[in-house]
Amino acid sequence: MEGVRKVFESFNFDIEPIAMKYLTFKPERAPRLDKVIDFCEMLKEAQDGRRFFVDVDNFTCIGPIILGMRESDPIFERGLVGPRLGIFKEERANRRLYQYLPRIPQGSISYVLFSPLSACDFEPDLLILTLTVEQAEIILRAKSYTTGEMWTARGTPAASCAWLFVYPYLTGDINFTVSGLGFGMKARRLFPEGKILLSIPWDKIGQIVSNLQEMEMVPESFVIGPEGHKAKVRKIIEAFKS
Repeated sequence: MEGVRKVFESFNFDIEPIAMKYLTFKPERAPRLDKVIDFCEMLKEAQDGRRFFVDVDNFTCIGPIILGMRESDPIFERGLVGPRLGIFKEERANRRLYQYLPRIPQGSISYVLFSPLSACDFEPDLLILTLTVEQAEIILRAKSYTTGEMWTARGTPAASCAWLFVYPYLTGDINFTVSGLGFGMKARRLFPEGKILLSIPWDKIGQIVSNLQEMEMVPESFVIGPEGHKAKVRKIIEAFKS
């Protein structure tokens, strides 16, 4: 983890990256969180410098459902909650959410471990970054730098935690959202609005770190201005034509 820490420390993030791990057995080197809160609030607790684990009894939201710790709640599945919060017009619109909401298979995990990256002593399943647009551009460019793969952002108006904490874990793909877009996170006022919340799954961490070490963080085109960039593009094209 030292190499990972060193690379990300160079960004001088305003909010420290958070490492997460999903576990079957209780972790031995971290305390259980002494609060009962929502899944997204746990991220904020870790960002405030706390290292801890949680179990099913720490949650006050649908977190245990998307984590496969608890069976589905018919009140949510029937679409009864969203319309009464103003998220959806009707229950049928709310129900559609559950057709594609990512969920970890039932009974797969029992605990979730959180740690600031600076205190992380385990191989994370996810790294959660809170970024400026400038920082997010660098991370997304690193995703494509050696593979050419595209990046996408997936989400829903409700249960946005599923797209940060579950979707990348299940698919192996980086995902991100903008703070202030998710209804629950906005209502709880957890993060400064306009930040990019980006989740990197374990099998992409090495690729991202390696590419960040190799590529230019700030390419010349970003500092020479619009005309300088256009001139550079023309020069490259002309060189291949000659």
